[in-house]
Amino acid sequence: MYYLNTNTQIILFQDTLNSEIYVDKSMLIEKISPMIRTNSKYVCITRPRRFGKTVNANMLGAYYTKGYDTRALFSGLKIAGSEHFECHINQYNVIHIDFSIMPDFCDEYHVYLKSIVRKLQEDLLEAYPALSGKEFLGISEMLQASGDSFIFILDEWDSIFHEKYITSEDKIHFMKFLKALLKDKAYVDLAYMTGVLPIAKYSSGSELNMFWEYNFMNDRTFEEQFGLTEHEVRELCSRYKGISYEELAWWYDGYLMGDGRHLFNPRSVNRALIDGQCRNYWTETGPMNEVADCVEHNVDEVREDIVRMVSGLPVEADLNGYSAIEQEMNSRDEILSAMVVYGFLLYHDGLLRIPNHELMEKYQRVLARESMGEVKQIVDSSKEMLAATLAADANKVAAIIESVHDREIPFLEYNDENALSCVITLCYLYARRDYQVEREAKSGKGYCDFVFLPKKYGKPAIILELKVDDTAENAIRQIRQKNYMQKTEEYGETLLVGISYSRRKKKHKCQIERV
Repeated sequence: MYYLNTNTQIILFQDTLNSEIYVDKSMLIEKISPMIRTNSKYVCITRPRRFGKTVNANMLGAYYTKGYDTRALFSGLKIAGSEHFECHINQYNVIHIDFSIMPDFCDEYHVYLKSIVRKLQEDLLEAYPALSGKEFLGISEMLQASGDSFIFILDEWDSIFHEKYITSEDKIHFMKFLKALLKDKAYVDLAYMTGVLPIAKYSSGSELNMFWEYNFMNDRTFEEQFGLTEHEVRELCSRYKGISYEELAWWYDGYLMGDGRHLFNPRSVNRALIDGQCRNYWTETGPMNEVADCVEHNVDEVREDIVRMVSGLPVEADLNGYSAIEQEMNSRDEILSAMVVYGFLLYHDGLLRIPNHELMEKYQRVLARESMGEVKQIVDSSKEMLAATLAADANKVAAIIESVHDREIPFLEYNDENALSCVITLCYLYARRDYQVEREAKSGKGYCDFVFLPKKYGKPAIILELKVDDTAENAIRQIRQKNYMQKTEEYGETLLVGISYSRRKKKHKCQIERV
């Protein structure tokens, strides 16, 4: 058997349970079971990569399949305490297809789909010998003729859409294949489908409109089952003493549930705890630089948003869903929506933000790409900017900022201190290699504009305060009067940097003091 009542999902879920770190998400079963044989039996849950979709799909397959007795597998999990546990365990025929698994040397859509169809046919002929010798126009007819009903667990439904060889016509054909397999079929007990891309983006019409979609934007039902909650991460930190909760939160927190509770990237948290160090695990999952690909579709409209968010400023957006039929991202809203789908942005209460430091590092690299035009040139000079600051060369710091402002990049024109902070972010982008940069950081008796905390001892901390139509001296005075240095006391030496801009004179000034 390839797909029907196999032990593959049992073995894979057992491997997960055997892992050094496992967070129990088995109560997903209690949410899914009531949907069986109802009008809600078509469920599509989409999330970014690394958010536990496949682990949960394997768990559901292992629980529902009637091919094996898996009570022992679930005996220690939360679902075993549910009053409905015995009602559904091992009661259904399960067809579990991982659409990300492709034939060897597959370079054509029809080779991919024929492999899936062939395996389904062989499974049905083996399980239902009476079907042998009969002619059927399609898989759906074979399933109907079996006289049985099935739970379909379809993992990574959109995997083929990411292959270079697939055409628009192939995508339409695939949608129609799924429609013919599932829609209005009496043999469907449940169709549980996962992926990264929402169906609506690729469904031109009513092919799969029977699915109830739960994505990063609208899901209030399953949100706790995909990602790690703050409570779960704190619990893990109590078992793994090497990394503090605060450090994990800075690196991997940043997603929010509907009620505002925090959600972490689970794969990165697990890897950090096992390895005993926080670092960027996102970039190790594949060669595709999805962030840059999204931005480069329309850099002129989106790069302002990126610079603002890298500066720590939220960006307003009215994203009503992911209903774009066209694959191409031709507008700002389409690009930003795609970035939310991929997990590169947090969208909450009408505001977009970069979720955490792990993603911030990717955006910093995007700003240094050739496609960013003059922004890249500013970023390229940021190494010189840091060197001038560490050397306390205030005149050079002011001159570099002056040269950036003279470029007349429209969205960097100064209307307020936020615009100035975007320039400062670009000018100091190189510094983020050696420093943890915090904007509007709480310290002493207020909030300082920027604090640069060295990642390794030996470098001075930097406190940077901005003033528009005021003086650099007053910026330094504010740092001292409000005791912003409280945040940097443990680092020994601190550089106090005051930067001012006069809108009347169109001039920057800088003052630097060592403490």
